[in-house]
Amino acid sequence: MSKIIRIGTRDSQLAMWQAKTVQAQLENLGHKTVLVPVKSTGDLVLDKPLYELGITGIFTKTLDIAMLNGDIDIAVHSLKDVPTVLPKGIVQAAVLKRGNINDTLVFKKNEEFLSSKDAVIATGSLRRRAQWLNQYPTHKVVGLRGNVNSRLEKLEDNEDWDAAIFAAAGLGRLNIRPENSINLHWMIPAPAQGAVMVAALEDDEETLAACAEINHEETEICISIEREFLNRLEGGCTAPIGALAFIKNEEINFKSVLLSKDGSRKIEFSKVVPLDQKDDLAKFAADYVIEKGGKKLIDQVKRSEKEINIYSTKKLTDDQMMLFHNDVIADSNDAIKISLNRIPKTFVRNEIENVIITSKNAVEALLHNFSAPELQFKNIYCVGRRTKRMIERRIGKVKHTEANAKKLAEHLVEFMEGTKVTFFCSDLRLDDLPNTLTENNITVNEVEAYQTKFDADKVESELDGVMFYSPSTVESFLKQNKASGIAFCIGETTAKEAKKYFEDVRVAKVPTVESVIELVNEYYV
Repeated sequence: MSKIIRIGTRDSQLAMWQAKTVQAQLENLGHKTVLVPVKSTGDLVLDKPLYELGITGIFTKTLDIAMLNGDIDIAVHSLKDVPTVLPKGIVQAAVLKRGNINDTLVFKKNEEFLSSKDAVIATGSLRRRAQWLNQYPTHKVVGLRGNVNSRLEKLEDNEDWDAAIFAAAGLGRLNIRPENSINLHWMIPAPAQGAVMVAALEDDEETLAACAEINHEETEICISIEREFLNRLEGGCTAPIGALAFIKNEEINFKSVLLSKDGSRKIEFSKVVPLDQKDDLAKFAADYVIEKGGKKLIDQVKRSEKEINIYSTKKLTDDQMMLFHNDVIADSNDAIKISLNRIPKTFVRNEIENVIITSKNAVEALLHNFSAPELQFKNIYCVGRRTKRMIERRIGKVKHTEANAKKLAEHLVEFMEGTKVTFFCSDLRLDDLPNTLTENNITVNEVEAYQTKFDADKVESELDGVMFYSPSTVESFLKQNKASGIAFCIGETTAKEAKKYFEDVRVAKVPTVESVIELVNEYYV
């Protein structure tokens, strides 16, 4: 193969291990490769929305987009995290030989707590939680999130916890498995647990041929059965489902489980069939579980009340909600309500040389009062890429844009033609931009285009974090709630306000809602 295969991977320690393993196998066969860490979806642009492409997997969608954009040739995933239905144009190109399939219990001192009625076990997995409570119904199971290293640290730091459950494969691959740990052979793993998958574009025949050389056929057969079972049973619901298939003596051994969230109900299935009867096994198993009450169990999981752990101060669309990590239970509402003001015709009677627009709300206010031809603006300056796109789609060409008002003010001081500017703003606008311009002898004519009204919800749940999109959303939220958890902010101006109240403030790489969502997801990976 002549071309260099670009291997896309997330940049976490475990993801890099997986990618380097694929890289080594390909290079041992004579193929040239290069690793391409992919961090954010913020700057990746597609012609179609994500939902049309079927991109749903929270751990995989960033790489899916990069591949569809032509930035990488293959993507490497932990297969248990990959949705059972791949996006259009992407196919499974190879599966590596499977690693350790077990779940592992890491405990602090010894195993005596297993016989105690009051033990505390930590896990973020609904499947592990349900199976543990089925086995030890008097124990307490608490949530545990984060990457492998941070979860081990949390176990060590929490004095009340006795143990936590991990995937054996992850601990082993990072070579950080503690001595005080045991495999839970009785616990049925997640479908495809321990397997690494390589995805590629359906029409990239050269890359597909190279990947086929590292495909492990036995693993492929087994995980295909497990994933088909999951697909037939789950129906889009995140339920406590385990499945494991393995080949022995030319036979497929298959076992699976579906449980209620609290582990009180369990439906099991196991069967051994000749290898040549493998194609019907997943359907037979799923039909059996459904017939035994599986549909009712799954419906109960769907209806079960979930504890909110992330709150967005902006109402999110259904498609945006689908972008969250599996551990995120998000709620959202608009913390501020916008009321568009009436702007007199006199403001736009003559051409305005320099105009500043810092939000899409100001664009809406202008178009609420005037038609686009009436807005005779010679030079338009704005904040934010989406505001720019809206202006250019509905009003006219933007001369310059910046990520925040402070940077825009600095640009105007140095490069703006003339000494006057008209600023269409909110009644709650910040002082940074007009103050900077005034201090540099630029006259600012402020036009109050809209009013911002505080209307935040009172959130009863204990939150891991809150998503903010403007200083006003911070102020509004805190009128109803205390500052707790992490402040996930869309930009530096918002972060500056959040830092007055929150100890941990994180800023998105680009000023978009999707980038803030990705910032949240990074906390849970």
